[in-house]
Amino acid sequence: MARRCYSETPIDGDQATLDGSEAHHLLHVLRAAPGMSVTLFDGSGCEFNAEVTACKRSTVELAITERREVDRELPQPLVLGIALPKGDRQRWIIEKSVELGVTRLLPLVTERSEKQGGDKLGRYVIEASKQCGRNRLMEIAEPVRWGDWLATEGGAAPRRWVAHPTGAQPTPAALAERHPTLVAIGPEGGLSDAEVEAAAAAGWEVVGLGPRILRIETAALGLVACLTIPLGAGE
Repeated sequence: MARRCYSETPIDGDQATLDGSEAHHLLHVLRAAPGMSVTLFDGSGCEFNAEVTACKRSTVELAITERREVDRELPQPLVLGIALPKGDRQRWIIEKSVELGVTRLLPLVTERSEKQGGDKLGRYVIEASKQCGRNRLMEIAEPVRWGDWLATEGGAAPRRWVAHPTGAQPTPAALAERHPTLVAIGPEGGLSDAEVEAAAAAGWEVVGLGPRILRIETAALGLVACLTIPLGAGE
């Protein structure tokens, strides 16, 4: 299988040039040379067969040999609002969300959450997309406060779930329904009673994930997997 690389510049002709971290990886890790085969994607939904034609000091030039429309997205959008934890667990959540097909991820600012967002989140999306074969990048939104999330996203999807131990577990039939979906996951220590009550008052369904208390990443990816796998999360 040819190495997948991301082009920040849209590809619309028969030539492409990679620079920055993508070129650095090709040049100094993979030891790219003219004739090397590469698969490119630019976030448009297409992927491109390409061949390295020139390796320069900080750029790699490629000839496009084939363009293909390859759709590996979910049939319905899935938005994950989550109070991200600190450190490597953040990266793990981003990677697995990309792999499972999440359309958009919003870092949530709640009463008990850590500092949200960061410059590296977008890079995590690109690396995960290269690995799993997605040709559209999962969107990372700016951090949003809980009350604003409820107000702005409240009517954005027919299915709106907030995970909390007090909720009832969703049935297999409910998980298999094909609807645009919003999922909210609170921070370590959970959402406050007031935050859960505000969500319920705004029309969100409070769902439980079993009798055990789960960490943020377990709750998020467990629920996302249950929603996406029946819809086709990829192979």
